[in-house]
Amino acid sequence: MMFDAIVVGGGFAGLAAALQLARARRAVLLVDANQPRNRFSASVHGFLGHDGKPPHQIRAEARQQLARYPTVTFADGAATAAIRSGGGFIVEIEGEGGQHQERALRLVLAGGVRDELPALPGLAERWGRTVIHCPYCHGYEVAGQTLGILGGDAMSAHKAAMIPDWGPAILFTQGGEEPATEQGALLAARGVTIERTPIVALLGSAPGLDAVCLADGRMVPLGALFVSPRTQPASPLAGQLGCAFDEGPFGPCVRVDERKETTVPGVFAAGDMATPVHSAMLASAAGMLAGVHAHQSLVFG
Repeated sequence: MMFDAIVVGGGFAGLAAALQLARARRAVLLVDANQPRNRFSASVHGFLGHDGKPPHQIRAEARQQLARYPTVTFADGAATAAIRSGGGFIVEIEGEGGQHQERALRLVLAGGVRDELPALPGLAERWGRTVIHCPYCHGYEVAGQTLGILGGDAMSAHKAAMIPDWGPAILFTQGGEEPATEQGALLAARGVTIERTPIVALLGSAPGLDAVCLADGRMVPLGALFVSPRTQPASPLAGQLGCAFDEGPFGPCVRVDERKETTVPGVFAAGDMATPVHSAMLASAAGMLAGVHAHQSLVFG
């Protein structure tokens, strides 16, 4: 069967894209590896109408709604390869039943990103709970405690300047660059403590966090630690297809235009893989645009 579009990724962006294509009565295949980035979080926040819901619940409800459209087909598995073929694309899918190929006139890539966490003992098992990346997504839930910011990236001082709105803040430079003069003055004005001795381990009963241990043996009590992990696209398809990437502050992003189309005609991208600014609402909005413009490209070429 030739689908009008294959959407790769069953997270917020992919579901939103597939919904628009379904409402346009186009044949759409949604490929879902069921490995969303936010699977480590207990709840989603800042998402209008869904604040506080578990992310898996939002996805399940959206998928149930999508399943009501007769032109939608689901494929549970990973899209492992894609090539251009004639006027469309062939996608290789690996699932429980083995490998199979599907064809479509358009592709929407919404597979998200993979976080590369700092290699600190005790950090990974707290990811998404007390080791967090976005104050707008998680700051309210840890507010009122002493909050750490793990330095070592270009955005750590910027993030540290915001954190006092949620609680007393400590920026751990990890032995890296000092904040620039203007940044240092802002951090001082905001009451941010700068700690130059590196963190070597996180302490407490995970996923809770009691303190961090520093290289000189000191223990610093913390309620949560903000980190900015490097990210990589979770799916290899954009690279295989030859899509251009731009280097963002945390990792490569697929380059898209205002229509969410990549540099490869007929291939659209949305969600965390196509922007350096990550949130559930932005992913959903971008997915909607990708679905709308993928449909319009089928109409207008």
